[in-house]
Amino acid sequence: MPARRINTIARPASHVVIVGAGLSGLSAALHLRGAGAEVTVVERASAPGGRVGAYAGPDGSYRIDSGATVLTMPGLIDEALAAVGSDRARTGLVIRQLAPAYHGRFADGTTLDVHSDPDAMEQEVRRVCGAAEAARYRELRAWLSAMFDTEYDRFIAANFDSPLDLANSPSALRDMARLIALGGFGRLGKQVAKRIEDPRLRRIFTFQALYAGMPPARALGVYGAIAHMDTSLGVFFPEGGMHRISEALADAFIAAGGSIHYDTEVTGLEHSGSSITAVTTADGQRVAGDAFILTGDLPITDQLLAPTPARLPRRATRWSPSAFILHGTIPQSVTALWDAQAHHTIDFGDAWDSTFEQLTARRGTGSVMSDPSLLITRPTLTDTTMIASGATGPRELLSVLAPAPNLVSAPLAWDSLEPSYQAELLGTLERRGYKGIGEHFAVDHVDSPRTWAAQGMAAGTPFSAAHSFPQTGPFRRRNLARGVDNVVLAGCGTTPGVGVPTTMISGRLAAQRITGAP
Repeated sequence: MPARRINTIARPASHVVIVGAGLSGLSAALHLRGAGAEVTVVERASAPGGRVGAYAGPDGSYRIDSGATVLTMPGLIDEALAAVGSDRARTGLVIRQLAPAYHGRFADGTTLDVHSDPDAMEQEVRRVCGAAEAARYRELRAWLSAMFDTEYDRFIAANFDSPLDLANSPSALRDMARLIALGGFGRLGKQVAKRIEDPRLRRIFTFQALYAGMPPARALGVYGAIAHMDTSLGVFFPEGGMHRISEALADAFIAAGGSIHYDTEVTGLEHSGSSITAVTTADGQRVAGDAFILTGDLPITDQLLAPTPARLPRRATRWSPSAFILHGTIPQSVTALWDAQAHHTIDFGDAWDSTFEQLTARRGTGSVMSDPSLLITRPTLTDTTMIASGATGPRELLSVLAPAPNLVSAPLAWDSLEPSYQAELLGTLERRGYKGIGEHFAVDHVDSPRTWAAQGMAAGTPFSAAHSFPQTGPFRRRNLARGVDNVVLAGCGTTPGVGVPTTMISGRLAAQRITGAP
């Protein structure tokens, strides 16, 4: 079957300027450089990474990931490196699969390890939930796999120009019919509940909906694909931290002849008619090009495009919940006494549906979680080279993430709330068995909705536009900027959406809008 043609920018482009050296910008840069284009990346920070960056410890003894800590589908990183003839070995990037992917702790005192290997996971489900539920797990896994396989190539990893693309393609209609038959447009929570009965397992296979900005009870079944990535395809970690991914991509791009300008903030676009001719920067530079890829958060991108003929979307955007994150170090002598000894631990509160309602409530009515479920990340359990030094002995890196409402849902005064909420979360963890965390966790960095808002992220959330039905698939913000003929968008606010894999795909799709490659 011949490759489907997609719309591309309206003019030839031998020199492409990319605004932003996050994962989407670097992915686009590598694919374009591999296609022979001259590519210049302009980045306001002093290092690559964007939402996958790093914080340095106050004494310089460690670096800890400042953004995403969960990596799935690392083959997309290999694909981007391969575009310029590079690979992990050439860039020094070493990626390990985690086993277990997660360690789950529940309010009733039970625990469950999440294994990507189906036999290991079936055995674990049998141990915790019984033989009947283990058999039902296999049924659920098959459903998640079918959902992922049906939608990935057509609806996640491909460009399309409008919903009419689906209506005019017999193969797309077949895929859509299969998604409907699988329950993809029903509710994820109900679809999972049809297949497994244990409420603990239901949480393990639906909490990922929050990545898409939706409560499991309201998320579409198609977002079972995220649970499949998380629980079946494997969770991975790069030696040195997640920020090593962006560093490796940047190194490969520069080695292939690309150029990155760090500490350079783009503040404007020069245009002539419906075309952009150059970006202008805060320090007075002008970087001209034939085509431009904008990867910033949507408000930043729209502000740049505002003086041009670009037509901004009319519909109000619904934003995802945000996060409150504590980063720092803690003595290994303290953590060695904890029951949970895993790279990623999900510590579930007793509450569930009510928690999501607090996080995603309508304008002005949201609140922090009254009974939080928390993600605890301890990367030094996987990579001992990341251990920090301390006056009384080695200290491991520790991050605690609590989902939080965005600033539209709950316009809280985070500048004054942060200390008390930090104390509240650490007190909760202390009561749940993480003895000594309140006294010994040296919190060096705190991120809250205030942090993200200061970086220009809409509603104070790093997770951008929620994946509600009107903001999903062909209805999500297009990556071709309307009203300008040589600008493409990339990043989590446009297609295909939020997450490390989808952001990498976003960069490739943006590059294809310029090269015309299928």
